[in-house]
Amino acid sequence: MTVTAGDARKAVHTVLATSLGQLTLVSDEGAMTGLYFPRHWPRPDRTAFGPRSDEGFEEVARQLREYLDGERSAFELPLKVRGSEFDRRVWELIACVPYGETTTYGELARSLDPGTEPRDVGASVGRNPLCVIIPCHRVVGATGRLTGYAGGLDRKRALLEIERAGALQAGHARAAGLW
Repeated sequence: MTVTAGDARKAVHTVLATSLGQLTLVSDEGAMTGLYFPRHWPRPDRTAFGPRSDEGFEEVARQLREYLDGERSAFELPLKVRGSEFDRRVWELIACVPYGETTTYGELARSLDPGTEPRDVGASVGRNPLCVIIPCHRVVGATGRLTGYAGGLDRKRALLEIERAGALQAGHARAAGLW
């Protein structure tokens, strides 16, 4: 998955019912630009969603369904994200965290420029516009405990459990997490 910069042009959105609840999907010229939970925090700029259109989201809906059913471990979708250069670097690192595994804010910070603080990484993780697709749920606290998530900790836990089950089924068992 490559995280590229982009500007809003012809955004459209839809609302998809999933096992995690309603998800708002935003697309711009065929590339995904947003995936938001109900009561997403921080609140996204809804003016950037464009008009509602239930067409053109079939592929992302299929891949999300497969992922949530434990049948898919990676997304193969065109993405266009908006964020600072720092944010995009953090999101690229998150995208490299293997399915069924976790990393910490501190580990991500150490992968960036010297002096980068875990809290700076945490702020960038919180600005991720493509939750689930850019798997920020795989980022946990220093002790392995669950920390903030735009969709709430119950959803973060559910996503990690889906991945743990999928990794075990695929024979890629990992150590049990503390969460």
